[in-house]
Amino acid sequence: QVQLVESGGGLVQPGGSLKLSCAASGSAFILSRMETAGMAWYRQVPGKQRELVARISAADTTNYADSVKGRFTISRDNAKTTMYLEMISLKPEDTAVYYCNAKVISTDYWGQGTQVTVSS
Repeated sequence: QVQLVESGGGLVQPGGSLKLSCAASGSAFILSRMETAGMAWYRQVPGKQRELVARISAADTTNYADSVKGRFTISRDNAKTTMYLEMISLKPEDTAVYYCNAKVISTDYWGQGTQVTVSS
């Protein structure tokens, strides 16, 4: 089992920035498997499907949704157990609950989500 805990959400004005973190915890064995795990950030607003924001592979290849390209940056620490999402030039349409996802040994794990609200 992998536990994922997001942090860093909050209220920010349009044009502002936030940095989200996702920390993985679990047994030593499962954490060792994080080195070969892909991770991703998703977001969801009420009444809509959860959408992929950005993903990072075990080899640190990154992909972004068109709506966030050039504004968001996904990264991981060297231990591959903490993932980040740096967000700049935030827009009201970025408002959502942001979820961390990790696929470890073919199993999807999700965090509880962190709220990001972009409003003046």
